Amino acid sequence: MTSKQSSEKNTTVPIDAISRESAKPVICYSGDLWPFDDAFYRSARQSATLRQSLEIMPRTGECFEVPAGSFFRISCLYGSQVGDLNLWQKDNLAERFFSGKTRQLHATHLTRGDRLWSSMPYLRPLATITADSLEWYGWDEDGGGVHDVIGTRCDPYTHERLHGDIYHYCCHSNLSNALAKHLGIPFSQAEFHVHDVLNVFMCTGFTKDTHQYFMKASPARKGDYIEFFAETDLLCALSACPGGDCSSTHSSDDAQCYPLTVHIYETDTEALQNWEPFEVSRVGTA
Repeated sequence: MTSKQSSEKNTTVPIDAISRESAKPVICYSGDLWPFDDAFYRSARQSATLRQSLEIMPRTGECFEVPAGSFFRISCLYGSQVGDLNLWQKDNLAERFFSGKTRQLHATHLTRGDRLWSSMPYLRPLATITADSLEWYGWDEDGGGVHDVIGTRCDPYTHERLHGDIYHYCCHSNLSNALAKHLGIPFSQAEFHVHDVLNVFMCTGFTKDTHQYFMKASPARKGDYIEFFAETDLLCALSACPGGDCSSTHSSDDAQCYPLTVHIYETDTEALQNWEPFEVSRVGTA
């Protein structure tokens, strides 16, 4: 077979094509996940008091720690701005946010009631989304949604492949720099711990014709926020994406960008008296 022949698409339609295509979809991962106890989270949040605030400047990243049982909120207080979020179990960097499994267990885009699951072999909720001012958005006519777990993070390696130049203020670099600074380790070590993200406030989907990943202007406005409950002690890293609201570009200095604000709230001990952290998976390793 020649290279030309091997690259040609087989467009011959089989006689049973319609019956093949009409197979009914089946949800892959259905079962008894821990239910979202909205009443508990609302009650716990009412008792919580602000303990720390920080701002992530445009085209930079910062790390912050959130104790188990606390809440943290990411807000757009200055303008529409997307962010890339990484999570680790504070005392074990091997247990980190697993975007792929989170996507399979919940959806391509997350909102209130969804959880951010950790990597195998631990596989447990690291955090629960308890509030989302953009919950109303749902799915638009293009198939887009907000807070996605389908994209990875903008990075200098892909950018160099596509454009031929090097840009080091993308989210991968921002997250790696933040983790390196927080842990006091070299960038080259830190970036191995950086992983696929929750794209906070980012509006994305797949085109209907070619099924390519797309981004469009974030619907976030001043005052919009997403809030999480830490189900274990967390180390978090957040990048204020160089794409701004991602309406036209990323991995460049062209977009208008704004800071992202993080608030960390400590929950009253009494409100947590019946709460227990999720245990890691009981499945042993081979």
